[in-house]
Amino acid sequence: MRNRPSNQLFYGDNLAVLRKEIPDASIDLVYLDPPFNSNANYNILFRSPAGTSADAQIEAFEDTWHWNDRAEDAFDQVARSGNTRAFDLLNAMRGFLGENDMMAYLSMMAIRLIELHRVLKPTGSLYLHCDPTASHYLKLLLDGVFGPKLYRNEIIWKRQSAHSDAKHKFADVSDTILFYARSAETRFKPAYCEHDSEYVTKFYRFDDDDGRGLYRLGDAASPNPRPNMMYDWKGYAYPAKGWRYERTTMQRLHDEGRLYYPITSSGEPDFSKRIALKRYLNEQQGSIVTNVWNDISPLNATAREALGYPTQKPLSLLERIIAASSSEGDVVLDPFCGCGTAVHAAQKLGRNWIGIDVTHLAISLIEKRMKAAFPGVAFIVEGTPKDLASAEDLAARDKYQFQWWAGSMIDAMPFGGKKKGADGGIDGIIYFKPDGKRTEKALVSVKGGDHVGVQMIRDLHSVMEREKAPIGIFITKALPTSAMEREAAAVGRMLSDATGKTYARLQILTLADLFVGKRPDIPLVDPGAGFRRPDRESGERQAALL
Repeated sequence: MRNRPSNQLFYGDNLAVLRKEIPDASIDLVYLDPPFNSNANYNILFRSPAGTSADAQIEAFEDTWHWNDRAEDAFDQVARSGNTRAFDLLNAMRGFLGENDMMAYLSMMAIRLIELHRVLKPTGSLYLHCDPTASHYLKLLLDGVFGPKLYRNEIIWKRQSAHSDAKHKFADVSDTILFYARSAETRFKPAYCEHDSEYVTKFYRFDDDDGRGLYRLGDAASPNPRPNMMYDWKGYAYPAKGWRYERTTMQRLHDEGRLYYPITSSGEPDFSKRIALKRYLNEQQGSIVTNVWNDISPLNATAREALGYPTQKPLSLLERIIAASSSEGDVVLDPFCGCGTAVHAAQKLGRNWIGIDVTHLAISLIEKRMKAAFPGVAFIVEGTPKDLASAEDLAARDKYQFQWWAGSMIDAMPFGGKKKGADGGIDGIIYFKPDGKRTEKALVSVKGGDHVGVQMIRDLHSVMEREKAPIGIFITKALPTSAMEREAAAVGRMLSDATGKTYARLQILTLADLFVGKRPDIPLVDPGAGFRRPDRESGERQAALL
């Protein structure tokens, strides 16, 4: 296991990455938002220039787990892990649930939770984001891995205000975030939010018009008997248990105008009442954040930070977690990093970070997201092809991951899914404006096989004609034949009114071309189409506001 530099993205199975790349006790905070076992297929949505997304969906992952050899192997790995408490719980669940999809999901999660426990520092924390489908089972697993005494909170995040599932039950509008400490040494900083307006109106009722603003009255009496604090002050008798403050402190508070002296209606001191402490609203940190979070709104499709990822969480949610359980310079790990909200928040708050995801599509999205939000940000991407040999290996192992990776190399918007024939011969789209105004499409076709032929060029040309696309890009692992090159050249060239230049209508690129920096020759590519880039971060840290 080698020393790990800060700020890394890993493509691959997070279990393998954790074991190979992440040393023991090296992580300060783990946040994970694993696929929920909700029998749903999630899509990453890409925005077309027209604002539609129905024709630009691609399956990011299948949120379905089945009991099979892989599930049995995960179960066996937990048995061999040495964590008897976790295995006893998992085995009991198997006896109760049987060998079904839920049990497969829990077995996969159990062995990963054991590895995440290993990589956490004694001062570290873990936050697991889940929904009610499996939260009760996951909490038992976390008790087994971390120990029930290290359970800290079940945080309820209200993620929406209404739902259509209320016909036979109360509507589900919340997610659960399970918070566990690694040990009794785990660090935590309470978070604060703005006072509720009704609370302010009810309690902050006083203002001396001295420019210091609203204040409420606080008790100046000691909660416990303190004989040395039993003294009269400015004619006011001490409370039954004495004052809260020594004489020198009382004098300082008096000099600062922080003591409230009761008076009668005629303006005379009312010695029958008690002195109070003035607590100014603008000096308070705010209301302390509880385990019910209803002040962080979920993202909707029109939100500025929304990237089109269906399970994307708001930055403010991750900022609150990271600010509460880590410090600047700490390392934050997200082993199911999806569209990268956790690593974005970590970078924004001055933390180091590691993200892991099992799709090239997610890794490509995060690369673009981080570079757009933090120009000049430095990070390393591991597991994606870095040379011709590794690209060829990916093509041989996984057709769809290869297609998504190749498309990301030329900034093409992914198109189509894993179902046969779903893409209609299109693997990606690049939008451009040949006249500077009208948007056109360049269609991308990716071939990772060992053999290519002239018919593939003809097929792409036919799709171009069908879709009325002026340009087609053919990416191939195998070297094109001379007949293919002649066929591509015969498709002709197009003139761009905006640039005054002509461009080959059907262009062939090999993997070798991509690795030497060659890219499609397309006029005025539309940067606003495809991946929704976030706003550039100002660099101001927001932790103090949480």
